Amino acid sequence: MAEILAKNPISSESQSLLSAVVPLMKLLCLTIVGLTLAHPNLQVLTKSTFKLLSKLVFVLFLPCLIFTHLGSSITLENVRQWWFIPVNVLLSTSIGCLLGYCVALICKPPPEFFRFTVIMTGFGNTGNLSVAIVGSVCHSSDHPFGLHCHRTGLAYVSFAQWVAVLLVYTLVYHMMEPPLEYYEIVSDKLEHEVVETGNLSKPLLVEAEWPGMEDKETVHSKTPFIARVFGSLSGVSHSGFPDLDLNLMDEGGSSPNSSPRASHKSIRCFAEPKVVRKIRIVAEETPIRHVLQPPTLASLLGVIVGMVPQLKSFVFGQDAPLSFFTDSLEILAGAMVPSVMLILGGMMAEGPNESKLGLKTTLGIIITRLLVLPFVGILVVLAADKLGFLVDGDKMYQFVLLLHYTTPSAILLGAIASLRGYAVSEASAILFWQHACGIFSLSFFIVVYFKFLLHV
Repeated sequence: MAEILAKNPISSESQSLLSAVVPLMKLLCLTIVGLTLAHPNLQVLTKSTFKLLSKLVFVLFLPCLIFTHLGSSITLENVRQWWFIPVNVLLSTSIGCLLGYCVALICKPPPEFFRFTVIMTGFGNTGNLSVAIVGSVCHSSDHPFGLHCHRTGLAYVSFAQWVAVLLVYTLVYHMMEPPLEYYEIVSDKLEHEVVETGNLSKPLLVEAEWPGMEDKETVHSKTPFIARVFGSLSGVSHSGFPDLDLNLMDEGGSSPNSSPRASHKSIRCFAEPKVVRKIRIVAEETPIRHVLQPPTLASLLGVIVGMVPQLKSFVFGQDAPLSFFTDSLEILAGAMVPSVMLILGGMMAEGPNESKLGLKTTLGIIITRLLVLPFVGILVVLAADKLGFLVDGDKMYQFVLLLHYTTPSAILLGAIASLRGYAVSEASAILFWQHACGIFSLSFFIVVYFKFLLHV
C-alpha cells in the first residue's frame, strides 16, 4: 500500500488529509451527541447529569487513563528525555500571555478586564482536550505516528498536566483576583462580602473540568487580597475596604481552613521586613495544596511506579501479578474521551453568556489564541528540534508540543473565575466562542502539523 501511495502523490495527499481530518470528525460527532442530549428542547440529559459525569471523569476516568499510560511508558531515562515537555508548557503560556498583553493594549477592553484578556489568551487547554485529540488521532488503522502512538502520546499529555495545574493554582489564581477599584464592600451583620457589579451565573463550565472547585473557596478568594495587602506600599488608600490585620493573619486567622502556625508565636530574633512579611502572607493564602487532586496524584503515582523497575514489573505487563488490575483501569480509562466530548457538547448547548468584554476584544483573543499562537508554536518547536532539545525522530512528541499552542483556552479558567468571583459571564462567553471556532482552527492546524511532521 505504501508503494502505491508513493507512486500516486494525489492519493498520498488525500490519505494524509483524511488521517488529519477524520479524528476531529469523530470528536465533533461525540460533541454533537452531547449538544443534542443537552439541548433545552430535548433535555434528555440535565445539567446535574453532566456535572455527575464531570465528577466521574475527574475522580475516576482521567486518573485511570493517566496512571495506566504514564506508568507503563515512563522510565528514568524517559524523564531525562522528556524535560522539554514541562518547559514547553511554560513557554507556550509565557508567549500566550505576552500576545494577550498586546491584544489588551490594541483592543483596549474595559479596564477591569485587562488582566482577564491576558489570562484568556495565554492559558490553553493542555489537559482533557489534548487527551481527546491524541486518543482520536491514534485510534486508526494506519497509525500515523507509529504502533504505540496512543500510549506514548497520552503519556506525553499526562506528563504536561501537572505543570499546567500548578500554574493555574498559583499564577492564574492571583491574576484572576477581583480588581480592587471595581468592587465595593457591602456590610451585612458585621460580615464583609465582596460583590461584583455583574451577574454571577453558574454555567456548566464551572465544573466541566475541575469539579468541586467552589468547595475550595476561602475567606479571601473573592476579594482583591493582594491589592489590599500591598496597598500600603504604594501609598494608595481604599477607604471602602477594611484594613487587613496582618498580626491576626500571622496567628492563622486568615481563613477557616487555616491551621494554627505555632512557629509564628515564637519570639523572633530579628524583625521581619514588611515587604517580606506581606509576600509570605500572600504565599500562605495561595491554594497550592489543592493541586493534589486525583489527576495529579495519578500522575505522581504513575511516575513513581514507572521509574522503579521492580514496581513496574509487578504492576504493568502481561505477566505482572497485578495485570488484571491495570487491565480493569484501562477499561475505565476508555470512557474518558467520549465522556469529555459529551460534557463539551453539554457546555456548548448552554450557549454564550452575556459579556461586557466587547466584540473587538473577544475577536482579538480568539484570533490570537487560535490563529497567531499556533504559528509561533511551529517556530518554537522547529528551533527546539534544531537545538537538539527534543526526542530524536519522535513525531508524536512534537505533535503534543504543538498542541500546547493550538488548543482553546483552558476550561479550568471558568472554574477559577467562579472561585474568585471575577468575570464569570465573560469567561463563559469566551470559552464558548473559542471552542466553537476551535473546530475549524484545530482542523486546519492538525492538517498543517501532519504535513509538517510526516512529510518534512
